[in-house]
Amino acid sequence: MSETETEAKRARKCVSCGINISGTTAAAFKCPDCGHQIYRCSKCRKQSNLYECPDCGFRGP
Repeated sequence: MSETETEAKRARKCVSCGINISGTTAAAFKCPDCGHQIYRCSKCRKQSNLYECPDCGFRGP
């Protein structure tokens, strides 16, 4: 694994609450508008907390 890939894994944070989601049961999906990879923790998914894509500003539940 390259250094960039390792840094990306360490930097995985829930887009809704900001917690580090490495090693958790988080969801990873692409933004419906721009395709940016988004991560959400199980708590935010369960509570249907809103999220905003950091690249394009798309908002979803």
